[in-house]
Amino acid sequence: QGQLVESGGESVQAGGSLRLSCAASGFTFNNLCMGWFRQAPGKEREGVASLYTDAGNTYYADSVKGRFTISQDNTDNTLSLQMNSLKPEDSAIYYCAADPRPYLCVGRRWASGEFRYWGEGTQVTVSS
Repeated sequence: QGQLVESGGESVQAGGSLRLSCAASGFTFNNLCMGWFRQAPGKEREGVASLYTDAGNTYYADSVKGRFTISQDNTDNTLSLQMNSLKPEDSAIYYCAADPRPYLCVGRRWASGEFRYWGEGTQVTVSS
């Protein structure tokens, strides 16, 4: 049974940086479509970034492009999200997701959120 555990969320000032991590266990870290999503109170869940593990292809939501970077570390099965130039509107619970269907990472299909495995989330709060 696959499991994802996020960490790294905390409160920061606008303009600051955070690095979120997602530790994956129970499945091999290859041929996966992986993603970061976020949900703010009263808002729908939003796809932030995706990554296909075998090729390293990445995709970003327009709202975070140029500020966030998704990456993987195959040595310890970890997915990361480096977040720079944070804004108050980035405040949300951030979730890590993974799915063994690589085609989810083609185009923007990943943003629909139809992933098999999800973490519990980590809170990010950005104050102005």
